[in-house]
Amino acid sequence: QVQLVESGGGFVQPGGSLRLSCAVSGSIFSINTMGWYRQAPGKQRELVADVTSGSRTRYADSVKARFTIARDNVKNTMYLQMDSLRPEDTDVYFCNAQVSSWGGDGYHNYWGQGIQVTVSS
Repeated sequence: QVQLVESGGGFVQPGGSLRLSCAVSGSIFSINTMGWYRQAPGKQRELVADVTSGSRTRYADSVKARFTIARDNVKNTMYLQMDSLRPEDTDVYFCNAQVSSWGGDGYHNYWGQGIQVTVSS
């Protein structure tokens, strides 16, 4: 079993910062790409940023130069530093990881439970 647990969300005023964390635990042999997604009610889940096992990063145009994704391969943890937050960044944020388990059959996609980020004055 593999679990992803997000933390660090909350309420912040426009222009403020938050740092999200996603800790992966369980039967982990290897983690491939990890990513952050967000979803508003009634809308599709969209990619915010992702990072490969080799630390190559990719960002949605709407967050470039404001958000920074990083991962710690020793701690099996991923981070999203969010600066210059805007009201339109308000969403539920989900972490995602492609994980292969000991004795498993390759990589499987896992999701966290989601964490609320609210940007408002």
